[in-house]
Amino acid sequence: MRARPFESEPFSADQRLVVNSETRQVWHRAFQRVPYAGTDRANVVYHANYLRYFEVGRTELMRDAGYAYARVEADGFLFPVVGVTLEYLNSLRYDDPVWIYTRPGAAEDGIRFTFEYLVCHAERKEVMCIGSTTHCTLGRKGKPIAMEAHAAALWQDFPKLLKAG
Repeated sequence: MRARPFESEPFSADQRLVVNSETRQVWHRAFQRVPYAGTDRANVVYHANYLRYFEVGRTELMRDAGYAYARVEADGFLFPVVGVTLEYLNSLRYDDPVWIYTRPGAAEDGIRFTFEYLVCHAERKEVMCIGSTTHCTLGRKGKPIAMEAHAAALWQDFPKLLKAG
């Protein structure tokens, strides 16, 4: 599949937020370089490591929104991944600069929720991988429960609730 460009513009003075020039969707972004340990013998990012980029994007978004995963767990909740979609468009290589774009997706029933991702080559602005992760909220006893107010605010108020960087 052919990689397509991701054209964006600043959403505000906050460098962590951009708006897609075509769709007008707002995305949170986190920067990373491809580590050598993340590549395979062909010098490309090992396919499963794109899930690590998703995790970086998701945890940075939540941290910037004032509800880091450490706090989620301290509050007695877990957000396990219960579903993943991935579409590989092109390969990243060792030391490539990467923007990981993340946004809250659907929050269907108060228990299940989704994050959407774009993994892009930072210099060429090419989308290298797109995907999503679906999570559910578990309480202290490991049973599904409704999402707490802090997390629900992410879906209701994104991007307004991001704290000043």
